[in-house]
Amino acid sequence: MRLLSVNLGRARAVPYTDQPEGLTGIDKQPIQGPVKVTAPGPKGIGAGGLAGDSVCDTRHHGGDDQAVYAVAREDLDDWERELGRQLASGAFGENLTTEGLDVSGARIGERWRVGAEVVLEVTCGRIPCLTFQEHMGEKGWVKRFTQKGAPGAYLRVIRPGEIRAGDPIEIVHRPDHDVTVALQFRAVTTERQLLPRLLPAGEALHPEALKAARKYVARHGV
Repeated sequence: MRLLSVNLGRARAVPYTDQPEGLTGIDKQPIQGPVKVTAPGPKGIGAGGLAGDSVCDTRHHGGDDQAVYAVAREDLDDWERELGRQLASGAFGENLTTEGLDVSGARIGERWRVGAEVVLEVTCGRIPCLTFQEHMGEKGWVKRFTQKGAPGAYLRVIRPGEIRAGDPIEIVHRPDHDVTVALQFRAVTTERQLLPRLLPAGEALHPEALKAARKYVARHGV
């Protein structure tokens, strides 16, 4: 398992975002040098976990619980075959493109050591938006991406440090529950009856998903 690519995005103006400034940082490009990774602080302050990476939509991106976004190269390859087009690393707006790691099959609370220093913890899957759809230029992309159910993973920073392309990735902690990123994604999108199954992940789960699960249980008495 290794880090195939580290990808950063610069804010740029586009016609398809609903941000007041019309900016997005979704167009991320691989870089060669080391990148500093830190916990960015609360959501809403406009910061992600990688130095030099622009976070423009502070409603839905950035903050400690979504500090870093990872996608498996294998999933990009699968989409290449389905779409009939090439997808470079960073094409989904991911910070980390991995190789040999089942990102969407990772368990909530699972921890990865990337390189010699950085430790990241899995929190949730990525919810697709219209900005993502327009960036991809694929009709019905939000629906197709959701139906595929391989959203990639958001991660929080447990131990800061530097990473670079080629760094090894090691799973240093795997919780004993069965709540995967893919399960969490289905529960908060297309199969809300699965929400109670998220509770064993506890506080490792993204706070919004945990709140939704608890609310569902309270309402339905499950």
